[in-house]
Amino acid sequence: MTQGSPKPSELVIPNLKLVAWEITRSCNLSCAHCRASAESGPYAGELSTAQCFALVDQIAEVGKPILILTGGEPLLRQDLFEVGRYASAKGFRVVIGTNGTLVTTEMTERMKTVPISRISISLDFPGAAMQDEFRGQKGAFDLAVAGVKTARKAGIEVQINSTITKRNAAFLPELVELALELDAAAFHPFMLVPTGRGKGLAQEELAPEDYEATLKWICAKQAELGDRLMFKPTDAPHYYRVAQQCGMSVTHGHGHPGGHPGAGGGAQNMNAHTRGCLAGTGFCFISHTGRVQGCGYLDLEAGNITKQTFKEVWEGSPLFNGLRDISLLTGKCGACEFKRLCGGCRARAFENTGDYLASEPYCVYQPKRFQAEPAFPGN
Repeated sequence: MTQGSPKPSELVIPNLKLVAWEITRSCNLSCAHCRASAESGPYAGELSTAQCFALVDQIAEVGKPILILTGGEPLLRQDLFEVGRYASAKGFRVVIGTNGTLVTTEMTERMKTVPISRISISLDFPGAAMQDEFRGQKGAFDLAVAGVKTARKAGIEVQINSTITKRNAAFLPELVELALELDAAAFHPFMLVPTGRGKGLAQEELAPEDYEATLKWICAKQAELGDRLMFKPTDAPHYYRVAQQCGMSVTHGHGHPGGHPGAGGGAQNMNAHTRGCLAGTGFCFISHTGRVQGCGYLDLEAGNITKQTFKEVWEGSPLFNGLRDISLLTGKCGACEFKRLCGGCRARAFENTGDYLASEPYCVYQPKRFQAEPAFPGN
């Protein structure tokens, strides 16, 4: 890809705020939507403890983003808390993304030694039967709910994540009520990106019109609940456009960019909206083998920390530099007046067209340039 010299107004200045690190791909569940198609490991090429420590040091050369230890199921990794304590001692805020089924009292006591201030736990249905089927294990719902309660009893904040499809969109009100009952700090609906095992759910994606209606419902619910529960739709960058159109401030301090668990307070407060797609600008994903991507769903390699330093990847990757130049966006996204605020889901564009700079296929909005014309071709 040949790049010219974009105007400053068309560049997103990189500011690393959040790193999601798949510290293991091993998992005790077999979820229908899993980006990683994770199964019980071990997986070849997983970074050693020493390599994990070195990676923490390399990330620190770029900044001190919130570090999300995820998977797979991160609680299956034996040295998880050792790595977490090392990162915490280096000044990182460390959080965990888990399916919740392994969150016991003993586990939460170990979390507090890191310390882990927030975890995310996934609940996609408000009852056991459908949740267990979706997660591929009988008893998964009861274990996850118990995990939430155990974490809250230990004083650890919990964020509820839900992957939204045609199967469960109608249950959103009940999922929100469940999050409130469980004393969750935040609710993050993940709008399905059909990658990995999730490709089998491609027919379960909401229609674009239903997607838009869901985002508007979330805006209204956030306004209704205020600080009782913080919402952040994830893999839905046009939520920022919808929120602005609904009159909601997109810098009001609610939610977590990227949909990952964070903790409020101080310079590292990620309870703040910045922009829609953060891939390669404020966020990146690192796989269990050291592969660096813009996000976990954008299956394009920016580099690998077993061959380059993290700083070299973050600052020099052609992929990341392409993601930072919004003048390169094509189709409807390239013409949209909300492209700096939103940016479109680059992963969904890539899965749909093979071009990560193409139009977001699940956005119904017509840019002002085209509102007096027929729908823009290809969307």
